[in-house]
Amino acid sequence: MSDEQRQESDQKQLRRKIPRVEQAAILLMSLGESDAAEILKHMGPKEVQRVGVAMAQMKGVTKEEVSFVMNEFVDAVGGQTGLGVGNDEYIRAMLTQALGDDKAASLIDRILIGGNTTGLDTLKWMEPRAVGDIIRYEHPQIQAIVISYLDPDQAAEILGTLDEKVRLDVMMRVASLESIQPQALQELNDILEKQFSGGSAAQTSRIGGVKRAADIMNFMDRSIEGGLMDSIKDMDPDLASTIEDLMFVFDNLVDIDDRGIQALLREVSSEVLVVALKGSDEAVKEKIFRNMSKRAAELLQDDLEAKGPVRVSEVEAAQKDIITIARRMAEAGEITLGGSGEEMM
Repeated sequence: MSDEQRQESDQKQLRRKIPRVEQAAILLMSLGESDAAEILKHMGPKEVQRVGVAMAQMKGVTKEEVSFVMNEFVDAVGGQTGLGVGNDEYIRAMLTQALGDDKAASLIDRILIGGNTTGLDTLKWMEPRAVGDIIRYEHPQIQAIVISYLDPDQAAEILGTLDEKVRLDVMMRVASLESIQPQALQELNDILEKQFSGGSAAQTSRIGGVKRAADIMNFMDRSIEGGLMDSIKDMDPDLASTIEDLMFVFDNLVDIDDRGIQALLREVSSEVLVVALKGSDEAVKEKIFRNMSKRAAELLQDDLEAKGPVRVSEVEAAQKDIITIARRMAEAGEITLGGSGEEMM
């Protein structure tokens, strides 16, 4: 085998070995923090999350792999037309090379709204107030479908633009919406596509539900979320309780700031904390340890190691006790729970 053939074989092996998302991660890490940050600004939240996960999990990248990724990117960019000529093809090739076919698709659609963008997907890239204006006079069930289809943070902002009574009606419908007939979703999509010149059919048919409602509530401003929850409690106490349970779970403790965690720990007994941490994520344990004195953290670690097997029901009960304390402190304004759309002043 000649050197050229051997090199071509090595290139093929690397191409199979390194998934597109990892190629994007290697490329960004090779560029440096400032340049990588500038690129990330132009990416959607889902693309940033997937590439970010790949970057976080990346270990032991070889010089050959870095060289391969850079050469692949340079070759793809170098083969494109100059500025002002064939811009669409240039953008598609560049983003597909950097992110891969699947991840680049939605970002390309965002930039080049057209053939592959469904009417509903187009709404994902609009300002919340603009979407609110579009659906304001639609039937509440249509509003609920649109709200359920969008990402929770955007959906929360859109709900904030609607009237209070409409907001309650829509949220109740979101919570009870588990699925929708594909034909109905397609008809809604077609109506929107007439406005945005979209193309392909929507594939999603399972949307909404109590968990979706909880996710949306998590991103609402505190004043709006509190009033809406009170209204839901008046109409359906059980539903409100279920939504509250889903809105904040034990692993969400990592989203509370350090001062809040320290205040919370002063209210939690060591016995309850040990049991709760037996079934917790490592990130939660690290958060707890980091906000204790060195001596207290060492004692807690010793207690965890000495603690024998614990029933799942006991762990869940201990975690629920801590969540209850956290909610009580949040309602009193003593701490701010992560995921809220408004920071405590």
